[in-house]
Amino acid sequence: MFSHNSGDSSLDYRTHRQVNLEATAGEEEALSAHPTATTSPSPTAIMLAQQQMQYQGNGNNGMMQGEEIYMQQEEEWEREGLLDPAWEKQQRKTFTAWCNSHLRKAGTQIDNIEEDFQNGLKLMLLLEVLSGEQLPKPDRGKMRFHKIANVNKALDFIASKGVRLVSIGAEEIVDGNVKMTLGMIWTIILRFAIQDISVDEMTAKDGLLLWCQRKTAPYKNVNVQNFHTNWKDGLAFCALIHRHRPDLLDYSKLSKANPLANLNLAFDIAEKYLDIPRMLDAEDMVDMVRPDEHSIMTYVSCFYHAFQGQNQAESAANRVSKALAGRQGNDDLENEYDRLASDLLGWIQRTTPWLENRVTDNTLPGARKKLDEFRTYRTQHKPPRVGQKGQLETAFNTLQTKLRLNNRPPYMPKEGRMVSDIANAWKNLDNAERGFEDWLLSEMMRLERLDRLAQKFKRKADIHEEWSKGKDELLSRNDYRNATLSEVKALKRKHGAFESDLAVHQERVEQLAAIAEELNKLGYHDSPAINSRCQRICSSWDRLGVLTTQRRQGIDEVEKILERVDTLHLDFAKRVTPFNNWLDGAREDLVDMFIVHSIEATQGLINDHEQFKSTLIEADKEYRLLVGIFQEVQRFAQQHNIPGALENPYSSSSAQEITNKWNEVRQLVPRRDQALQQEMMRQQQNERIRRTFAEKANVVGPWIEKQLDIVSSIGMGVHKSLEEALKKLIACRTAVEAFRPHIDELEQYRQAEQEAIILENKYTKYSMETLRVGWEQLLTSINRNINEVENQILTRDSKGITSEQLNEFRLSFNHFDKNRSGRLTPEEFKACLLSLGHNVRNDKQGESQFLKIMSSVDPNMSGYVKFDSFLDYLTRQAAGTDSADSLIESFRVLAQDRPFITPEDLRRELPPDQAEYCIRKMQPYRLPGAPPNALDYASFAGTLYQF
Repeated sequence: MFSHNSGDSSLDYRTHRQVNLEATAGEEEALSAHPTATTSPSPTAIMLAQQQMQYQGNGNNGMMQGEEIYMQQEEEWEREGLLDPAWEKQQRKTFTAWCNSHLRKAGTQIDNIEEDFQNGLKLMLLLEVLSGEQLPKPDRGKMRFHKIANVNKALDFIASKGVRLVSIGAEEIVDGNVKMTLGMIWTIILRFAIQDISVDEMTAKDGLLLWCQRKTAPYKNVNVQNFHTNWKDGLAFCALIHRHRPDLLDYSKLSKANPLANLNLAFDIAEKYLDIPRMLDAEDMVDMVRPDEHSIMTYVSCFYHAFQGQNQAESAANRVSKALAGRQGNDDLENEYDRLASDLLGWIQRTTPWLENRVTDNTLPGARKKLDEFRTYRTQHKPPRVGQKGQLETAFNTLQTKLRLNNRPPYMPKEGRMVSDIANAWKNLDNAERGFEDWLLSEMMRLERLDRLAQKFKRKADIHEEWSKGKDELLSRNDYRNATLSEVKALKRKHGAFESDLAVHQERVEQLAAIAEELNKLGYHDSPAINSRCQRICSSWDRLGVLTTQRRQGIDEVEKILERVDTLHLDFAKRVTPFNNWLDGAREDLVDMFIVHSIEATQGLINDHEQFKSTLIEADKEYRLLVGIFQEVQRFAQQHNIPGALENPYSSSSAQEITNKWNEVRQLVPRRDQALQQEMMRQQQNERIRRTFAEKANVVGPWIEKQLDIVSSIGMGVHKSLEEALKKLIACRTAVEAFRPHIDELEQYRQAEQEAIILENKYTKYSMETLRVGWEQLLTSINRNINEVENQILTRDSKGITSEQLNEFRLSFNHFDKNRSGRLTPEEFKACLLSLGHNVRNDKQGESQFLKIMSSVDPNMSGYVKFDSFLDYLTRQAAGTDSADSLIESFRVLAQDRPFITPEDLRRELPPDQAEYCIRKMQPYRLPGAPPNALDYASFAGTLYQF
């Protein structure tokens, strides 16, 4: 039997039918001998597809997509044909030539298309040649009903091929209705010559148009956008011939200004060398404003079938192009991931040592500078890196998904740039950052305490050095040897008072030594100066002790001679020394610095100060008593005219000195009151800061926890559609972005706490550190879940699974994911496969099979299976994939069955960028007999699919 695409024109159809169709009688006699003929026709009303054509059943599903295309074509054919008789003339000529190009295989032809098909015999013969199948035996006789029966059998056969014809019957064909006959022939042409044309998933007219566009794209003055006006100048026909048979014409010599010559040249070459009969008239093409589209489509389809062998090479090139396009895109994604990973790891490696360095310059300004640098890092440097980390994970997951969907090996980043390496580096960064702020604030407290201790040391040292000034000289004098008894006794008592004073100052010296020792232990930056001064004070103090002992011994030696005692001066000296010491202590306490961190501690200082003020009444009495003693001495000296009576031999303190110190103490008391009140106000402000931060934190913390639960439930839940889940996740991301001002507000409150050096907050369990970590986890979780859902949508669409299947897979996965971690252990994965009906045997062979499955779903050997890998494995079980063998076969077609391919072959068949990509990547082909520029396409195809 014969089909429309049969290339064997040497077969003699008359040997099968054994008829001679030179006359009608001969036709009837030959057809009566058909081995499968029937005796009666079926009265089927098959009408021309002027309104609608629908291809259905008999394996034609998928061959034609959209009956609306042909319905629209036939509506245009009927409307335009009725309006333009020139189109009818052109169709008659074209359709007649087309029918004869196939009828000649059976040794016959037609001359008049509306008359020669009236009896149905040649119509049935044409369908047998086109389909390669036998039709029912035609009816004998020349009566009208015999002709109608034969035409109905032909129309029934057309209908059996999935074509439904409306508004036409056998009677119109028998009656010679030109319009109906041409419509029927156009339907046959569509079904047997155009329908099977397929180019890049486009079929029929669209596929044929795309084929013409690709073949003529390189040619000047050719732009094929339709099947009528774009063919009038003949250059498109010449371009098709030159593209496939450049030896038949020289396209460079053709001119757009000479359409008649171009058309005749193309028609003559097609008829002479390509066995395509002349179906169009060059003069008609030039004269008509808009040539008949159906006629040109019929003629062009003959070129397509004539060059069908070369079309196979084009299809192979398309497959290669598609494979290379995917590989090039993946290369770009891999380069982008490598760039992002290098940049992020470089920043982490530069930042982590800075956070791990817990050393300052041991000064308070240096520590404050480091705190400012840390705030800049937290608010300016790290947030963009958090987004970069999420972008990196998204790029990696998208790349892996695309590789799995295209049956490519998973992408393995360079050593040290794996996602796990970045996660570990980020974890180390978080570990280094965790506690850095607390350490820095503690260091500032330590340095502030050192500063205050140093100031306290300086004040006490100033007081001691002021007190000890001249004491060495005084103790070194020998004035008691030439003194009177009263003077000696006075000197003795004065020395005793000095010894009492010395004992009192012993505590101050010990305090200075203790402060200096504490400053050394705490690492005060100016410890050498402190130690030097303390050493001078201690050495001076030791000398005072030695001199005091020596002077005491000297006075005791002359005491026996000197007996006069001035009782009044002695009483004054006894009272003035403790009072003077009390005044010194009071002055020191009133100007002493205080370090507190709470209202309670401040209130304690205020209470102590109030208690001190309550002792001022007794101190005032003592002061008045001392002043009264001095006034009594003055009165006695004046009364008795005693020389030197005003000089107190027992005390170096005068009434004026006591008065000055007493007045100074009375002035310091209100200043101390003011300082304590200011400190109380500062602590109250700190308390308000704590409460403000706590109120905000107690709102933000639960909100973040709730959002984390919502995102987790969406990511692990089952939904009506993945788009619904994606929409919810995007809504969550929008809500989180809108919530960002609350985090910024908390950062401002935290900055206020830091400036006030507030370390603890009893009003909330949330610290700024925990809120930052929770916020980052929320952003990361949303982005990761959005990426996973998008990848699932990509997998669903590319694999053709339904939402119900996806939900079933999710339910099975969640059932075995007991801890809701979003991943399965190998044991859980195996149990899940068994629950879904997969046969995984419990023996050595089954274990080997399961290990092979694990290597495909867990290529990085992380020890667990994520949902996207689980879904990809299940979908791959039901869908076929491409392979290295299929790609090698495609390259072999492009190479014309040679084991190698040349750069010229690649540049001729592939897009320029993909051709150059292959030339760069392919290895030279070294076997004997190959040209110098031969390339090895087999090894190259293997690398694309190498796991």
